Amino acid sequence: MSGFSPAIADKTQFKTYVIHVKHPNNEEVAEAQNLESWYKSFMPTSMTADSDQQPRIVHSYQHVMTGFAARLTEDEVNAMKEKDGFVSARPEKIFHLHTTHTPGFLGLHKGSGFWKGSNLGKGVIIGVLDTGVLPDHVSFSDAGMPPPPAKWKGKCEFKGTSCNNKLIGARNFDSESTGTPPSDEEGHGTHTASTAAGNFVKHASVFGNAKGTAVGMAPHAHLAIYKVCSESGCAGSDILAALDAAIEDGVDVLSLSLGGQSFPFHEDPIALGAFAATRKGIFVSCSAGNEGPTNSTLSNEAPWILTVAASTMDRSIKAMVKLGNGKNFDGESLFQPRDFPSEQLPLVYAGAGSNASSAFCGEGSLKDLDVKGKVVVCDRGGGISRIDKGKEVKNAGGAAMILTNGKPDGFSTLADPHSLPAAHVGYSAGLSIKAYINSSNKPTATLLFKGTIIGKSAAPEITSFSSRGPSLASPGILKPDITGPGVSVLAAWPSSVDNRTDSKVAFNMISGTSMSCPHLSGIAALLKSSHPEWSPAAIKSAIMTTADVLNLKGDPILDETHEPADVFAVGAGHVNPSRANDPGLIYDIQPNDYIPYLCGLGYNDTQVRAIIRHKVQCSKESSIPEAQLNYPSFSVAMGSSALKLQRTVTNVGEAKASYIVKISAPQGVDVSVKPRKLDFTQTNQKKTYTVTFERKDDGKTGSKPFAQGFLEWVSAKHSVRSPISVKFE
Repeated sequence: MSGFSPAIADKTQFKTYVIHVKHPNNEEVAEAQNLESWYKSFMPTSMTADSDQQPRIVHSYQHVMTGFAARLTEDEVNAMKEKDGFVSARPEKIFHLHTTHTPGFLGLHKGSGFWKGSNLGKGVIIGVLDTGVLPDHVSFSDAGMPPPPAKWKGKCEFKGTSCNNKLIGARNFDSESTGTPPSDEEGHGTHTASTAAGNFVKHASVFGNAKGTAVGMAPHAHLAIYKVCSESGCAGSDILAALDAAIEDGVDVLSLSLGGQSFPFHEDPIALGAFAATRKGIFVSCSAGNEGPTNSTLSNEAPWILTVAASTMDRSIKAMVKLGNGKNFDGESLFQPRDFPSEQLPLVYAGAGSNASSAFCGEGSLKDLDVKGKVVVCDRGGGISRIDKGKEVKNAGGAAMILTNGKPDGFSTLADPHSLPAAHVGYSAGLSIKAYINSSNKPTATLLFKGTIIGKSAAPEITSFSSRGPSLASPGILKPDITGPGVSVLAAWPSSVDNRTDSKVAFNMISGTSMSCPHLSGIAALLKSSHPEWSPAAIKSAIMTTADVLNLKGDPILDETHEPADVFAVGAGHVNPSRANDPGLIYDIQPNDYIPYLCGLGYNDTQVRAIIRHKVQCSKESSIPEAQLNYPSFSVAMGSSALKLQRTVTNVGEAKASYIVKISAPQGVDVSVKPRKLDFTQTNQKKTYTVTFERKDDGKTGSKPFAQGFLEWVSAKHSVRSPISVKFE
């Protein structure tokens, strides 16, 4: 008999929901085992069958929130809402990945300085949430590594001896590959883990370029891997489950090179999990996102997260375009064939035909264009990856590719492992190349490969893709916090990109805030090893207030347009690990200090409780404006009235020290500080100061909506700098 039975729901009716419930009052019920039965009490009593036979409760949470993730129909969710203790149910969100030379560029040198003083991160555990890991890679050798600390409670889901004293844990929370080891099919997780804490690997390179010793920021820190992402993305419920486990396992630092759009913190799984981690003293570093250069495109904006932008280092893998008219343009490419002919070849622009979309060299777009044996100019963007553009040119018979930036990407170029000879050039170079094509009957070009060039004096520069502030979720907190190396970063890879047979020694060079984030995670591990008593907020403050705001030649850090980068691009500046180890003063924040801030954001009691996980009444809290949080930077909205903000600093330098304030006021604003001098007589002594912002009508602000400046406390030994952003209302 055929027909539809209402007792069996169609598979498509099931969605994964993240369910918030109230914490049970009974302390016995609050134990982990009984929490499970508390959660089950919210599930339908006569559950419809799942045609996949998958468990209906996907994850049960203990640390990150009171709640669980479950596969439910809409009707079942509606029925659940009637039960006592129910708070909310939201369809889970899908997040996405933000996709050797750097230790030296950051001033970290083996056997000396901060690396030596921090014991290379010895004893610190970094948890990496990503696509998994290739455990056999030489970067995860445990040579010279001690056993994990006694507090470690994690697991290794690889068989045999894959885990060791370096890779001490590996677990799979990706619901698309349940029951399989946390192997890395994408490469992203292997790359980020080795960037944070890979061991020393001599003679690393890709295509013979960027030769040297590959090593992570904290080479003697331990790694715990939590697989939460697959090719289709990273499910919010899986991220929460991994954060829950990492807290229980005993990690010290969490690194998440993934994110989504801006969400209120009470709806953001990463913000929720990160707050629970921070409460346990765990430092959380996250990528800012790759949606730049447009403003207000940030991910991971919560003030308890270190939000990391991406910038260049002083290394480039140079590929030069030489045109038939004798003009040369510098570009970049990782693949640099030695046998590419130096003679000129026919040059063609892929967008010259009637099909405008062919300019982006998408799959099949060149089939009607004669490109055989020619150098093909392709435009960056159009939703097609840079490497896929090269594949299309190669498949269509092209000899080489010139990849040109659109105007938003300006001068930002990347060294990619292209499948054919290529050069990625900036916007102005692209305009000149296209103008030459249009003005010549027989345009020609060739590529000259110059290899690895060290010593670019304009480094670091903010790259075009790095997401920008101001924050949408909390405009009163200046984000991003910091920038670090995220362009053309060489690190471990699970498969050979240059046709080597041994994947255990494979490396790749990729770009993204995904790459800058683990640099900061590793640096945080070094600071944690050097200063185990510091809170997560103290570590963040040390990183931010000691950041570099000048490039290698002593000029302001530039952005992709070669203009000075603003605070919404660079945050406090570029990380300087050695200076962060001795910041002089810190701006500390305890977990409960966020409660008046969250109430001040306009969140209701239920929303605040979802984050802090205990009862709160905002009507009885002394709510504060966002900008009043004891943050190491200032983001203020200026109307006609004066605004007063307080900050408290803690002396972590010499016991006796005097600091004088130095102010660079944003244009159109008077900034005054009381007192102007802070005298300390002992370590860990706290001092509070007040900053007053007053708008002045000097005719210089014009129609600009923002202005920026800085406030700096200067002693004989230290400079403690806080950026200021002002929005005119």
